[in-house]
Amino acid sequence: MRQPVRFVPLGASEEASRARWLAPLSVMIGSLVTILPFIAGFAWLPPFGLLLLVGWRLHRADTLKVWAAVPLGLFDDMFSGQPLGSAMLLWTLCFIAIDILDTRLVWRDYWQDWLIASGSIAFCLIFGRLIATPLDAHVETTLVLQIFISAALFPLITRYCAWLDRDTRG
Repeated sequence: MRQPVRFVPLGASEEASRARWLAPLSVMIGSLVTILPFIAGFAWLPPFGLLLLVGWRLHRADTLKVWAAVPLGLFDDMFSGQPLGSAMLLWTLCFIAIDILDTRLVWRDYWQDWLIASGSIAFCLIFGRLIATPLDAHVETTLVLQIFISAALFPLITRYCAWLDRDTRG
């Protein structure tokens, strides 16, 4: 028996290929924000690479594969000053957790995405702190502030990912 012919709109493959290279590129540029010369008394700058990674994953799951967190985490580790391998491990664990949640949840809305992203960001920041700094260092206040700022910025990051993913054909 013959398979029915599927009609694909013109430019659909171009749009998919554009998102495939644009998502990792935007995550890498987000990771490079840490090399800008900001002068601050404490670490308040959110992890833009992680925010963009989670934003792309929750916006369009097909743009980044689960294994993409490993090379993007390595890139972030090289420029953020974290111990080598920490972002690779933590970002991959977040991706796996989001994939498990995707199989369990039939339907997600905006608030659930925000909650999932906030939990993922908090997980990465807390365990990144445990890996990078000694336990007797008192950085809990700045860590909570960084988690709060990151969670508050996530809707803007999601809008930015949707804006990058827009249809440019007019």
